[in-house]
Amino acid sequence: MPSYKAPVDDVLFLLNDVIGIEKYNNVPGFADATPDLVKAILEEGAKLCEEVLQPLNRIGDEQGCTRHEDGRVTTPEGFKAAYDKYTEGGWVGLSADPDYGGQGLPHTLSAVMSEFLSAANMAFAMYPGLAQGAIAALTLHGSDAQKATYLPKLIAGEWLGTMNLTEPHCGTDLGLLKTKAVPNGDGSYAITGTKIFISSGDNDLVDNIIHLVLARIEGAPEGTKGISLFVVPKVRVNADGSLGAANAVECGALEHKMGIHGNATCVMNYDGATGWLVGEENKGLRAMFTMMNEARLGVGIQGLAQSEVAYQNAVDYARERRQGRAISGVKEPEQSADPIIVHPDVRRMLMSMKAFNEAARALILWTAIRGDVAHRGTDTAERQAAEDLMGLMTPVIKGVITDTGFQNTVMAQQVYGGHGYIAEWGMEQFVRDARISMIYEGANGIQALDLVGRKLPANGGRAVMAFFQEVGEYVVAHQDDEAMAPFIGPLKTGLETLQQATMWFMQNAMAKPDNAGAGSTDYMHLFGLVALGYMWAQIAKAAQEAVASGNGNAAFCETKLATGRYFMERIMPETAAHLARIQFGADSMMALPAEAF
Repeated sequence: MPSYKAPVDDVLFLLNDVIGIEKYNNVPGFADATPDLVKAILEEGAKLCEEVLQPLNRIGDEQGCTRHEDGRVTTPEGFKAAYDKYTEGGWVGLSADPDYGGQGLPHTLSAVMSEFLSAANMAFAMYPGLAQGAIAALTLHGSDAQKATYLPKLIAGEWLGTMNLTEPHCGTDLGLLKTKAVPNGDGSYAITGTKIFISSGDNDLVDNIIHLVLARIEGAPEGTKGISLFVVPKVRVNADGSLGAANAVECGALEHKMGIHGNATCVMNYDGATGWLVGEENKGLRAMFTMMNEARLGVGIQGLAQSEVAYQNAVDYARERRQGRAISGVKEPEQSADPIIVHPDVRRMLMSMKAFNEAARALILWTAIRGDVAHRGTDTAERQAAEDLMGLMTPVIKGVITDTGFQNTVMAQQVYGGHGYIAEWGMEQFVRDARISMIYEGANGIQALDLVGRKLPANGGRAVMAFFQEVGEYVVAHQDDEAMAPFIGPLKTGLETLQQATMWFMQNAMAKPDNAGAGSTDYMHLFGLVALGYMWAQIAKAAQEAVASGNGNAAFCETKLATGRYFMERIMPETAAHLARIQFGADSMMALPAEAF
């Protein structure tokens, strides 16, 4: 049976020594996040994930959810009790607005908890995870009455939330959606249509589910310009806040999926359900994208989480499984064979996973703090810069971390050999669960196009130029530091490669847009490698300073430095291959007529 240990020490090192969370004490909520409090929160969260949620992961996978004849959906055995423990601890409202019952702590801490939850039990984590998106959307775009009605219950975890975008005939192209909204004459609308792939669409964890639904008001313009957002509760809410009559919405079917069986992925049927407009008419995509951005970062975290838990179990197996002898000489002559962790190719797989996971975690936290600054900061210029960086990094985090996270679960499965293919070892579940992260909330090809087509040119390239400047200044500041040479040299080369790719697009994509499309995925991964390399340079510097000061755990820091060197030597050189593919353009890719495939 697989196991999981939340990487609390690694997170604390990143927050305290690498990122320097205390530097943000001028941002509301950060001053309250004292080192002792953060440590206590993470340790308590880790305990919940390790002891309560992880043991339910395989149960959820085997049992799945059940739809009953009346449309009700029940979750796997133990999920309801675990969810009650989760809400009793106040975890849903960890970083939510105190005016509505939240604790007001940095969203960065919620990002950490999201990793722990998703690594322990990804299907379970999606229930409260979708509620976070609903909270964000209503906080930014809801009316005062909507906030008062829904936010306290959502933040307390008494109700859950969903996002309803996709329809049977449209996924990414939301301009094709057909769900309609007809005014009722009292300020509400009758919502009619079918939505598919709705995560957490119905369940028995709570008494009410708050659906946020995209629909087109009668007479609205065609395409994306005519889409509005509506809040549609499963159960209507009375004026005094109590639950009233059931709304005309139900789960028509459960999707039968490759993974995340413990989460109810529903076909949702709206048959004149009563809903209320959120924000302005025909501006629904703007409001929904608040949820989408939250969700895309959350999915990136899922990619890391599955990579981390798969890696941990692969390490345990490699230490225990005995096969063959080390090619450099017998390591344990008293045993009939050496543990497979002595073999270089097994080390290659383990080191590749480890080097990625630790840098990806740093990148997520580094970006999450920018999110806190963007939403809570008091300095206008700092907020704008943070928002720019968040927008730039969202497709990179979602696309690169989920692509690589899935590859790492497959790599971890490979460490097990034949046992990795057998269900009882748990590795094949990690592979199946991780696969969806590359698809939902915008397939990764869409993330790459978003990065190249929208994020790079936005505001005259302001965000990407700021990123180049920040990394470039870091390189210059440390280029004479001999101890940092193994990290700064490869980072400098990677940055120059990324800048060359960016310039190539500027020179070759305007006249021939297929060049941008053909190179977009390579560019996204090239960007991701440079961002991860930048994280490793900062981690290495912090580790060196901790050793020099005598305040750090020397073994912990030396392990960091060795892992970082592996990334720079074995993974960072992939930037050159990405650049080469980008510069070949679209000609060979687009050469064949459709019938030739």
